Amino acid sequence: MTTDRPFLGVMLMLAFCVLAPIGDSIAKLLGGVVAIAVLVAFRFGIQAILLIPLVLLGGKDLRLPKGVLGWTLLRTVLHIAGIGLMFSALRYLPLADAIAIVFVMPFIMLILGHFAMGEEVGWHRLVACIVGFAGTLLVIQPNFAEVGYPALLPLGVAVVFALFMMVTRKVARALDPVKLQAISGIQAIVMLGAALLLMPQLQGEAGLDLDAATWLLIGAMGVVGTLAHLFMTWSLRFAPASTLAPMQYLEIPFATAFGWLIFRDLPNGLAAVGICITVAAGLYIILRERRLSRRPPVVPGAA
Repeated sequence: MTTDRPFLGVMLMLAFCVLAPIGDSIAKLLGGVVAIAVLVAFRFGIQAILLIPLVLLGGKDLRLPKGVLGWTLLRTVLHIAGIGLMFSALRYLPLADAIAIVFVMPFIMLILGHFAMGEEVGWHRLVACIVGFAGTLLVIQPNFAEVGYPALLPLGVAVVFALFMMVTRKVARALDPVKLQAISGIQAIVMLGAALLLMPQLQGEAGLDLDAATWLLIGAMGVVGTLAHLFMTWSLRFAPASTLAPMQYLEIPFATAFGWLIFRDLPNGLAAVGICITVAAGLYIILRERRLSRRPPVVPGAA
C-alpha cells in the first residue's frame, strides 16, 4: 500500500502541467510539416516503446483480463480521436486558447455522468457548468471569427476525452495504469499502421521523407507526452485526487507562457476573460466536491 506523500504528488502534477503544453507546442510546430495521422501514430509508437519495458521490468505481462478487450479497444479509438483532434486544433488556434477550450471537459463529464450513469448533479454544479460553458464560448468566439469552424475542434476534443475518461473508469480497476497505457500504445500502432498502409494519402505530401530535425522533434513530442501522462498517473499514487485536481488548471498559464515564447500568441481580451470564467467555474466545482466529500455521512433516524 502506497503511503500518501502530498508534496511529491503535487510536484509530479506540476511536472505534468509543464510538460503537457510543451508536448502540444511541439505538435503545433510539426503540424504544418507532418500529416496528423503520422504524428499520432508516432506519438503512440513512442508511448509503447517507453512503457512496455516498464511493465515487463515490474514483473507484469501484457495479457488482458477477460472481458476488457472491447473496452480497451474503444478506449484506444477514443484516445486516437482525441489526440488527432487536438493536433488538428493546434494548427489553427493559439496554444492557450485551444487548451482552455478543452477544459470544458469536466462540465461535459458531469452532464454525461448524469444522463449516462445516473449520477446526481445538483443545481450548484449545473449553474457552474452553464457558467463554465459560457466562458468557453467567450474563448471560442474571437477564434471562430478568425479561423471559422476549426475553432470548434477543441470542443470535439473535450467531448471525446470525456467519453475516454468514462471508459477508463470501466477498465481502471482491472488494469494497472502503466500497463493500460502500454497496451493502448500497441493497439494504436496496429490501428494507425494499418490505416497508413491501406490509405497512403493519410501520410500527407511529405510522407515519411522527413529531415533529421523533424524526426528529432517527433521523438521529443512522443517522449514528453508519455512522460507527462506518467507523471499525472504517479501523482495520484501519492496525493488524493481532490488535492491535485485544482492544480490541473495550471496547465493554462503554462500554455499561455509557451504560446507567447514560441509563437508570440496571446489570448485577446475577450478570450482572456473567458479563460478566467472557465477556470473559476471549474475550480468552484472541484472545491465544492471536496467540501461535500468531507461532510460526515447522514445516519438514517439520527436526531
